[in-house]
Amino acid sequence: EKKMRWRRMTFLIIFASVWFTLVFIYTRDLSRSNESKSEDDPKTNKDRKIQQDKIQIDRQDTKVREKLQQREQPVVKLTDDDDDDDDDESKREAKLPEPQSEQEIEARWNPNFDEKAYIAATALKKGEDPYKRNAFNQAECDKLPTNREVPDTRDYGYVILKLFYISIDIFYADDAVNEPFFFNPDAFVGLLRVSVLNRSPANLLKEIILVDDFSDSASDGKLLRALPKVKTIRNNKREGLIRSRIRGADMAVGDVLTFLDSHCEVNEKWLEPLLNRVAENETTVVSPIIDVIHMETFQYIGSSADLKGGFGWNLNFKWDAMTPNQQRERASHPTQPIKTPMIAGGLFSISKKWFIKSGKYDMGMDVWGGENLEISLRIWMCGGSLEIIPCSRVGHVFRKRHPYTFPGGGGFVFARNTRRAAEAWMDGYVKYYYRIEPGAKGVPYGDISDRLKLREQLKCKSFKWYMRNVYPELSVPDGGGNEKFGEIRQKDKCVDSMGGKVGDKVSIFPCHGGGGNQAGIEEWIYGPDVKQIKQRDHCLFLSDTTGDQIPVVLMPCEGEAKLMTWEIVGKTIMNRFLQRCLSLSPNGEVVAESCEATNSNQEWHLNEV
Repeated sequence: EKKMRWRRMTFLIIFASVWFTLVFIYTRDLSRSNESKSEDDPKTNKDRKIQQDKIQIDRQDTKVREKLQQREQPVVKLTDDDDDDDDDESKREAKLPEPQSEQEIEARWNPNFDEKAYIAATALKKGEDPYKRNAFNQAECDKLPTNREVPDTRDYGYVILKLFYISIDIFYADDAVNEPFFFNPDAFVGLLRVSVLNRSPANLLKEIILVDDFSDSASDGKLLRALPKVKTIRNNKREGLIRSRIRGADMAVGDVLTFLDSHCEVNEKWLEPLLNRVAENETTVVSPIIDVIHMETFQYIGSSADLKGGFGWNLNFKWDAMTPNQQRERASHPTQPIKTPMIAGGLFSISKKWFIKSGKYDMGMDVWGGENLEISLRIWMCGGSLEIIPCSRVGHVFRKRHPYTFPGGGGFVFARNTRRAAEAWMDGYVKYYYRIEPGAKGVPYGDISDRLKLREQLKCKSFKWYMRNVYPELSVPDGGGNEKFGEIRQKDKCVDSMGGKVGDKVSIFPCHGGGGNQAGIEEWIYGPDVKQIKQRDHCLFLSDTTGDQIPVVLMPCEGEAKLMTWEIVGKTIMNRFLQRCLSLSPNGEVVAESCEATNSNQEWHLNEV
């Protein structure tokens, strides 16, 4: 009886603790929700802001004055037009105060940073169009405090995970994160409101790197260095998001990189779940659920957790709703990571080692666009995975246009970048992209040999594997399912282009099963309708019409060219125009000879991979 009594008491204590915790969370979020609804009332908003500022000033005043007595630091003003060289700047950065505790992180804006003067530099002028500079409503943006509270949009199941965050914080004491931002030319108040400093544990945050992509004012970065842990670098010319992010990542010293746009606002406990997942598997690339910050009102709106990233054959990013079965599974495990075929690209965390090993970004891409498609396909096909972490929430201002220009026009740059990704990673399936976007085929995409070499080095899988195992919802368009993809194999050897160019002979090489020039990067495709065997835009072609052994070479594919027309008959591959069969010569070259039923050198197998 005593044991039973103790068991009942223990159960009641645990039940009561969980119940009170849930009630506390519910009432707190309800209170925040009511506050959010009253934001449209100017008087209420103004009174609340005055009260919050007064409380904050009273709380921080004593601490700040004590620290000023210990550290004699100059206040950074907008009049600071000092053009120190890099050595002087590094010395100056070393003198800036570093936060000593998580409590100090919360008392964020210290007297070494003149916030009002900084924001005033880009404040909206009277009569100015509030959307012109940043493509969002800067008038509303300027009204809000830089450290405003946002509604906690996480699932209530997340409360259970909070119990384990103390141990996670300790685990990550030596596994700090870098935050590379790219900014140009967002309003300063919006940049400050990203709130990484306010809402990230001090021991998890190594540094914040801001990349100034040749903005109008060179002083922007210098002023921001007055903030703890902030480092800035400025491009000498406009490089765009992709190359700017690479530059920031190369400078970072932390073990994990977290990329954020400058028009974001992180939510409560946003960082720990991302780092925890990367620590479990460093080849996992993780993204938070991206909440919406309304571009006109700046209202923070929670997004659904039942979505995954995807794309259609036009290769534009889109959100895919989960199937009913997936939704039911998520309902019972709402905090579990969500496997996603593609990430939006603006916000994600990745191990720095894996970022470097997996190929960073494609340096041949310009400005913006297509980089999220390229990194998504590359990570999945080369041994990694992509996940959305429901316990991490970050708000993002979704704009209707870009506030900056593209060399050659936005459409041209996007098509060029997208075509680079498609040609490098989609194998023969790239033709379905061209079917939807025929104009893209005329857009020059440059040299992608380094991406193809990377695929070979990492032994990446084929796009067909990606469709089957990662994104089965991406179905082949009607009438496009007859092609066969794979290796052209003879025993343990495969037909290999050896990375050849137009006119080069085709050889045979031991099958490596990892793609390369046999399959994967330039997967051999046989279309029974057009009766051609090709790798991307090149087809197997008979280089002559006479001779015992006619060399087989690569030539640009043409509609009904008789010398590149092949039929698979049993185990033989025949060109009916010359009545010759694909064969292996004694010196290892692929040739066309008179067909012989008993010749083992003419036996081939199209092995789909």
